[in-house]
Amino acid sequence: MKSKPVVTGHFTTVHTSFLVDFEFTNNITILTGDSGTGKTAVFSFIRECAAVNSDIICFNYLDYQKDIREIISRVEGKLIVIDNADILLDDDIRKYISLDGRNQYLIIGRNPRNLFTTRENLFEMVSRRAGEQTVFSIKPYL
Repeated sequence: MKSKPVVTGHFTTVHTSFLVDFEFTNNITILTGDSGTGKTAVFSFIRECAAVNSDIICFNYLDYQKDIREIISRVEGKLIVIDNADILLDDDIRKYISLDGRNQYLIIGRNPRNLFTTRENLFEMVSRRAGEQTVFSIKPYL
């Protein structure tokens, strides 16, 4: 399912010697990939941004007891970032996200099942050295 991002087409943040530089082409971006590629590190950098930017909401395995569907159904115009999505998202939440046109999602996990996605939604992490920094970006998965 291809739809334009409703919050931002570009996200960037710097954390010590790391730079996160993501271009979003869809409203739902699923970031997948092997362990150790930096996905959870990037999530922690984005979560730091959420502390000062109310347009970002982050969830990870520590939020397993929260009613995520209830929380996201009450907000609009947010970039919602979910790490460990395989653990946190049941089928009901996945279906809600796939139809939510009020928020934008960055979903970090391995299983896009029931998100009504196409290959245009699937991305993987890319990292490269730029001087003293490691730059994290995303590229199409397939």
